[in-house]
Amino acid sequence: MNSNTVSSEAETADGGSSGANRPVSLSDEDDLDAFVADADVALVEFYTDGCGICASMEPVIGNVARGADADLAVGTVNPRDDPPLVERFDVRSVPLFVLFVDGEPVARRAEGFIPGDELTAWIDEHAA
Repeated sequence: MNSNTVSSEAETADGGSSGANRPVSLSDEDDLDAFVADADVALVEFYTDGCGICASMEPVIGNVARGADADLAVGTVNPRDDPPLVERFDVRSVPLFVLFVDGEPVARRAEGFIPGDELTAWIDEHAA
């Protein structure tokens, strides 16, 4: 029975639109726009394949997503897959974190590796 309970919880987590349990992989600008429009507060990491710091941030943003309030959605997007994103968000280095509130970007941070508690504090500071 425990496997049914776990399965049921997993379905609920995956089926929700908040993305609060794990980062959502976004494929392009349309996905990103829909994602941030659907969330009160959304954190999006811009990354590239082969970026060591981006790879080291994966578990951190996973923990932030799982530990966050239900109203925080966390997503990741590779701007190389949709070049207009590079210009639109002025992506000069990765990882780049952009925080959206009510669909609008309110803060950005591109400082390399950011510890989870520091990232959470930054989100709390700018989402209030």
